[in-house]
Amino acid sequence: MKVITIKQPFASLIIAGLKEYEFRTWKTNYRGPILIHAGKGIDKNAIKKYEQFHLEYPTGCILGIADLTDCVKINEEAKTMLKKKKSIVYENQINNQENNHYGFKLENIQTIEPIYINGQLGLWNYNDKIKIKTSL
Repeated sequence: MKVITIKQPFASLIIAGLKEYEFRTWKTNYRGPILIHAGKGIDKNAIKKYEQFHLEYPTGCILGIADLTDCVKINEEAKTMLKKKKSIVYENQINNQENNHYGFKLENIQTIEPIYINGQLGLWNYNDKIKIKTSL
């Protein structure tokens, strides 16, 4: 299964359902299930900005699974749409983007039992079993 490594707090924002687009400088044609890996990198300023969400920020592990359903070019129209959705989550990220950036649309996000593993650049493969967490 494909995996994408994402810096914290952004991986946890995705898993919590607060962030549905992940930004990259490169485009992907891949569509389908994708594991969300929290890298070892932490953006401490961003964690302070999102402290009202009271999230945990584990690192070096796969936290969840989502469906990558689209890859959109981040132009002015996309920036306007994202600001309307959840401006606090997207504001700094889209304002700091250079030209030619893309947003990977993530849907159907589910939490899994954490799998501790080193991340990689780009989309990478993980072939072992995963266990979806169920809420009681």
